[in-house]
Amino acid sequence: MNIGELLATAANLMATGMVGVFVFLSLLISAIVLMSKVASRFEQPIDVPARAPSIKAQGVPDAHIAAISAAIAQYKNKQKL
Repeated sequence: MNIGELLATAANLMATGMVGVFVFLSLLISAIVLMSKVASRFEQPIDVPARAPSIKAQGVPDAHIAAISAAIAQYKNKQKL
């Protein structure tokens, strides 16, 4: 086998693989789009519950801030020693 035949075989194998991958991915995308359309027909409306107030809206209790500050101060004092 000379180099020309080897290159032709390699090109043929590469083209076959690329076409196979392209066909597979095209079928996969088509199936996903089709399933999405079918699922949207059967979709039930979802009732969204009223949102509970978040922690940010309530604020952080002063006792927590004091405890965190004390822990940080104690850590810094131990690091100096």
